[in-house]
Amino acid sequence: MHAKLTALALTLALAGCAATGDGMLAADAPRALPDAGPVSVAWADPATFTELRRSRNHLDSSRGSWLTDLAKYLRKRAETQLPASERLQLTIVDIDRAGDYEPWRSLHRQDVRIVRDIYPPRMTVQYKRFDASGAVVAEGERKITDPGFLVNASPLHDTDPLRYEKRMIDSWLRREFKEPVANL
Repeated sequence: MHAKLTALALTLALAGCAATGDGMLAADAPRALPDAGPVSVAWADPATFTELRRSRNHLDSSRGSWLTDLAKYLRKRAETQLPASERLQLTIVDIDRAGDYEPWRSLHRQDVRIVRDIYPPRMTVQYKRFDASGAVVAEGERKITDPGFLVNASPLHDTDPLRYEKRMIDSWLRREFKEPVANL
C-alpha cells in the first residue's frame, strides 16, 4: 500500500511540474539572456541539444538552471576578453555536458551523473563580432570540446557542477581573442 501511495505521489508531482511549464523546455522559457553590455547570448531550443536528446535521464538533464548559468558565465568571460568598443553576439547551438547518466549501474545511482573521460564536455557556438562602427569583423561557428578535461582538472572549482564546461569556455575564449581581428 505504501509503495502505491508513493508512486501515485511521484506521478502527481511530475505531472504538476509538466503542467506548470517549469524548466528550460517550456514553450515560454527564455531563449536568451536579457540585453546587458557588449555581449549578447542566446540559445537554440534546448530540446535539440545533445545533452537532452541523448541523455539517459532526460528529466534530470532538462531540470535546473545549468543552461542560463553557462550562458551568464559565457557572457561574463567574453566581456573580459572582448576589446573595448566591440560587440559580440553569441548563440549556443548545442551543448553536451561532461559526464552522463548510467542507469544500468543500480537503481540507487540512476540519477547520478557519472564523469568519465569518455564523456567530455562539448559545445557548438555561433558568433558575430562587431567593431565600434557596427561592421562585422568576424563571424563563424565553433565546435569546442575539452577531451582532456579530467587530466587538466584543477581544484579551483571543485564543487561547481559546471566546472568542466566553464574551463572549456575559458580555453576557447583565450584562443579566439588572443589577437585582434583585422578588418575584413
